[in-house]
Amino acid sequence: MTDGKNGITYADAGVDIDAGNELVERIKPAAKRTIRPGVMSGLGGFGAMFDLKGAGYNDPILVGATDGVGTKLRIAIDTGNYDTIGIDLVAMCVNDLICQGAEPLFFLDYFATGKLDLDSATTIINGIAEGCAQSGCALIGGETAEMPGMYSEGDFDLAGFAVGAMERGATLPAEMGEGDVLLGLSSNGVHSNGYSLVRKLVDMSGLGWDADCPWGEGTLGAALLAPTKLYVKGSVAAMKAGAVRGLAHITGGGLTENLPRVLPEGLGAEIDLNAWELPGVFKWLAATGGMEQAEILKTFNCGIGMIAVVSADKAAEAQKIFEDAGHDVCTLGQLSAGEGVTYKGALL
Repeated sequence: MTDGKNGITYADAGVDIDAGNELVERIKPAAKRTIRPGVMSGLGGFGAMFDLKGAGYNDPILVGATDGVGTKLRIAIDTGNYDTIGIDLVAMCVNDLICQGAEPLFFLDYFATGKLDLDSATTIINGIAEGCAQSGCALIGGETAEMPGMYSEGDFDLAGFAVGAMERGATLPAEMGEGDVLLGLSSNGVHSNGYSLVRKLVDMSGLGWDADCPWGEGTLGAALLAPTKLYVKGSVAAMKAGAVRGLAHITGGGLTENLPRVLPEGLGAEIDLNAWELPGVFKWLAATGGMEQAEILKTFNCGIGMIAVVSADKAAEAQKIFEDAGHDVCTLGQLSAGEGVTYKGALL
């Protein structure tokens, strides 16, 4: 093997190993804040270990979920506001896990960029840690990939991976029947779905991200970056109390497409659209695009980020559990014989 002549390094090709190592050191305090019973290892290893028995499970079933943030990232990149995009990443994964009846236990992230910017990366991963802390979920590992030539300057992508567990026999959805009540848990805006349409509508409006928000305070960009609400703690408490038969995370596809995913054959849902007030962001999006009500209902969450299916005799108990966890709750309707979702009343 001959001695090198040109002295080229990996950094000359655009990959800074030292910056990656520095990022790990910066985020260790944030990850430490998310430690929960069952965590067996810290950041920096080739893998991460978790002890299910240490987490209190006797006969556990594991549940996994993965997701991203979608083109909401484009707004974060264009505005330089990275504070809460990590919360979105966690929420999109753990809110799905609880719909299977699982308690989220640990989370891993994948952060890919063309050129690692330590400050923005630290902010993003601190947001991920905050989402984990709010969910009682440990951030136990991840991957930072610096890939010059794959991403334009300043661009990045995020993916998340969550693992949860339940005791055998506790799977959701559980047995449902006609007359079961639908409780709607309020959203925090658009959450993390439909942003390709959102950005198109913003273009149609002629407004910039720094324009005053048309329906509230602050700028338009900041309002559209409101983080996805986390429903974990209230949902886990309701599950442990035996107060829920099903949970539907209202993501892409809106109420129309997501609620039927948890309903058994032969049962449909009747929803009263007068049961809640359509938030201003959705009124503005609908008016800007001349959108019909049916299109909004199968695209956006319309102000309802999670729906809980509960028996009529448990409805009051379940509502109190969710409210004690900080959620605004309304009764949307009930289950009936049939298929799909039928609506009465009007949002617009």
